[in-house]
Amino acid sequence: MVEWPACRQAGRRARMVYYVYVLKSLKSGHFYKGMTDNIERRLHQHNSGLVKATKSQLPWKLLHVELCDSRAEARKLEKFFKSGFGREIIAELAEVVEW
Repeated sequence: MVEWPACRQAGRRARMVYYVYVLKSLKSGHFYKGMTDNIERRLHQHNSGLVKATKSQLPWKLLHVELCDSRAEARKLEKFFKSGFGREIIAELAEVVEW
């Protein structure tokens, strides 16, 4: 979690950070793109078989993460990664990362 400086308003509303992430299946080589407000919890869910869309391709490894300041921004970035050009970028990232 991102640490924010103390201030008078600190107790009123904590600033939420959203994560857009890309996973790679070590079994099949497929990619999964998603967003969450808690990346550790979400990775645990994926690798524990708790996510219907990913449980058949366990285990998963985190390939890429980006931080967003709002849910709307995170959703927009997630949709981009699911687009044709976004998939090309993910393929390039996968070539750079050694497994």
